[in-house]
Amino acid sequence: MQNPISEQTEWLEADGLGGFASGTTCGIRTRRYHALLLAATTPPSGRVVLVNGFDAWVTVGNNTYWLTSQRYFPNVVSPDGASRVQEFRVESWPTWRWSLESDIFVEHELFVPFGKAAAVLCWKLIGNTDAQLNIRPFFSGRDFHSLQRRNPAFQFDAIHSGERLIWHPYPNQPAVVCQTNGAYQHAPDWYMNFLYAEECDRGLDCIEDLATPGIFSWKLAQGPACLILSADRSVSAGDEPVLELVEQFRRVEIDRRNRQQLDRAVDSYLVSRGNGKTIVAGYPWFGDWGRDTFISLRGLCLATQRWSDAKKILAEWAGTVSQGMLPNRFPDQGIEPEFNSVDASLWYIVAASDFLEVAPPEYADSQTANLLRAAIDAILTGYHDGTRFSIRAADDGLLMAGVPGVQLTWMDAKIGDLVVTPRIGKPVEVQALWLNALSIGARFSKTWQSAFDKGSASFFKRFWNPEKENLYDVVDVDHQPGKLDATLRPNQVFAVGGLPLTLLPLDKARRVIDLIEARLYTPIGLRSLDPNEPGYCPRYEGDPLHRDQSYHQGTVWPWLLGGFVEGWVRVRGNTTEAKKEARERFLSPLFQHLNQAGLGHVSEIADGDPPHTPRGCPFQAWSLGELLRLDRVVL
Repeated sequence: MQNPISEQTEWLEADGLGGFASGTTCGIRTRRYHALLLAATTPPSGRVVLVNGFDAWVTVGNNTYWLTSQRYFPNVVSPDGASRVQEFRVESWPTWRWSLESDIFVEHELFVPFGKAAAVLCWKLIGNTDAQLNIRPFFSGRDFHSLQRRNPAFQFDAIHSGERLIWHPYPNQPAVVCQTNGAYQHAPDWYMNFLYAEECDRGLDCIEDLATPGIFSWKLAQGPACLILSADRSVSAGDEPVLELVEQFRRVEIDRRNRQQLDRAVDSYLVSRGNGKTIVAGYPWFGDWGRDTFISLRGLCLATQRWSDAKKILAEWAGTVSQGMLPNRFPDQGIEPEFNSVDASLWYIVAASDFLEVAPPEYADSQTANLLRAAIDAILTGYHDGTRFSIRAADDGLLMAGVPGVQLTWMDAKIGDLVVTPRIGKPVEVQALWLNALSIGARFSKTWQSAFDKGSASFFKRFWNPEKENLYDVVDVDHQPGKLDATLRPNQVFAVGGLPLTLLPLDKARRVIDLIEARLYTPIGLRSLDPNEPGYCPRYEGDPLHRDQSYHQGTVWPWLLGGFVEGWVRVRGNTTEAKKEARERFLSPLFQHLNQAGLGHVSEIADGDPPHTPRGCPFQAWSLGELLRLDRVVL
């Protein structure tokens, strides 16, 4: 597959530990996160950038041909290597081809061995000429959210150990280990004022200085040039030649990646956490979040039959229930957990129930079932009786939640002390989750049947808006009885699709789906706000303040298509014809999107107005998860 060669199209190689390599298809780094070696020091957290990129050039006689380009402040692109990129391929891993002369080419491939904090880079000559390849790597050694400036603390000297070169630029960061079949010339220097265009557009610090210890060189006519960069001294414990080690990694990776595109993409998000597993919410900047994990798990793990991973994830989180709540983020050792999420715990119940329903008995064994059911019961008890942030079952059987200054629903943008969409009271999707969770709990314990009956009897009565013939977004707003928020948002879709139960009569459910399709649907996802509503933001752009203001005020979210498409099919009787039409209408544009922003993945968000430019993380777990769930389960 050939993809656009541009600064807007990005590739990702993840290591299964929370680290990764990423960049653009043209080779110009546009984000602080673009790097060759970005490692998780306490997987999947503690990410540090060790090797950012490189300059590469080929000399043939008296001629010099650059293979790379960098962008420098104020906006200078140099040298001209990006103009020579003739082709980029993403399968089975990122591969570039540069044209030097009419019949002379250089091909470069890069891949990350799974389970290794390492990157393998190889170049080969295509054509008959006496060519020398030169690579000057750029180092930092910083938190992946930060930037490096020139400083006297950086240590340029390397330790030589056989075919290894080991750098330890800063004492508090991992060493960089290099294994190569090339020659190395020590030539320490600083390259100043790299400019990261995406960070500039996002209103963030965007200028960085990088250190370069020296230059690697190879005679390409003698064979492939190979470079292994690692943050782990145990990548190769023996003394095997670099070419042999590269071939070992290559064989393993080809075998591992010999699957469909979406299945390969899933590997990027399932990462180790201690002896267990978790899900990274998105690359390049998210960690593992509760809400994202449980929404994603149904597609990433259950739809792909990764039973062992699902079991480990659910079991790992089961031990974190506190006062009926799961943390919004998995608590790292020594860090106080954050519980500001009303829906994460309810999504856990849905995901755990789905797992117990579909997983083979050897995975959904009695011990695991008892563990998950105990977590479900603890969550329901905490929510019903009352827990943090005024979360409790109200007299009408619905779930109330929220206090000023705390963001609890998935619409969680916050600017200082200002919650952009507070939604205090009884949000509609929280009620859908609560009723589904009670229904699930009632299967294990009759305790919850009466609570479900009471809440479900209230739902339609309290939420149906007869004037607009759809559902209110929030009732009892700010805990004021009878105060209603009729803003047209996509959250009501979960009363019809995306969850096991349909909570509306068929004719009312059809009205909700038709309205969402007419006002909120786009080919890449659902808008978070109707364009006719006050405060609608057509584009997600600008500095952090403006982006946070627009995050849930019109911005498109691909993950919401899961609930919408499932509801669309349900109101048409789940017929074969309806599923076929839904696949053609709603899934085809998403499959096309796999080749547009983050190659092989689905973006986090997009602009509300056409052309719905992808924004946010180019690689998002719940976006991919819901596409997989639709593709493999719903349709």
